[in-house]
Order: sequence, then C-alpha cells, then structure tokens
Amino acid sequence: MKKEEKTNVMRVLDAKKISYESHSYKPDATMSGEEIAALLGEDADKVFKTLVTQGKTGAFYVFVIPVKGELDLKKAAKACGEKAVSMIKQKDLLPLTGYVHGGCSPIGMKKHFPTFIHETVSGLDKVFVSAGKVGFQIELAPADLIAAAEIMVEDLV
Repeated sequence: MKKEEKTNVMRVLDAKKISYESHSYKPDATMSGEEIAALLGEDADKVFKTLVTQGKTGAFYVFVIPVKGELDLKKAAKACGEKAVSMIKQKDLLPLTGYVHGGCSPIGMKKHFPTFIHETVSGLDKVFVSAGKVGFQIELAPADLIAAAEIMVEDLV
C-alpha cells in the first residue's frame, strides 16, 4: 500500500491540528482552475486560486479568489492599503513563496504575507485550495483556511 504523499501545506495543517481532505489529479500544464474543479467534481465557486502581488511600497500581498474570477487590482489595492498592486512575475514566485505556478497555496509560504480571500468564501461549507504542489488540492472548512493562513475577508473580484 502506497503511503499518501504529504505536502508542506498538509504538514502545516497537521501541526495546527486542522482537519482537511487531500485530493490529487494528473496535472496538465494547460489546465484551468475550472477544469480542476470539474476533475474534483466540485462547483468552481468552491475552488480558489492563490495570487501574489506587490504594492507600490514594495510590500507583497497574497489574494485568494475563486478560480473562475479575476482579481480586481483596484479592490486588492484598497484591501491592503496600497495605492496600487500588480502581479509579480512568474519567475519570482518560487524564490519568494517556495511554490511554483499552479501549486501556490496561501498556507505554508516561506514567509507570511498579508493575505486576503474573496468574500464569497463566507457562504461556503467547504473550500478547495492548492496543497502546495501541482496536482494536489486540499479541501477544508473556510474558517479553518482563514485561521491557518491568517486571512482577511474582502471583496476582491
């Protein structure tokens, strides 16, 4: 019997005694978040993506939004008190967070950055985010995700 592969995200949640369910799928570089939701057999409104931005001040911010949504940069800037924010370059993601594109999670980054999640999370019974590796997702209660990553709830899309 094969032992379940644990990602850093899963180890962080285990250490915090937060319950979650892990899911894996065969990744494809062209796969969209909505396609991942379909593979999981879940509504795309429950599957969230993690985006990393940098503000005019040079500070970094993390935004977690539904996979079918698009981050409103003006709302994001307002949420974090910046004049403007912009997406970081994909090549900067791994050195900054410890995660690769398609496997970025709000939980367990190298360093904690102010993190915000779209307000629709409040009406959900469960939420899915990357488990920190391409091809892996975790499912957990929204309140547990918010607690695990010290997330603030805002209107972001």
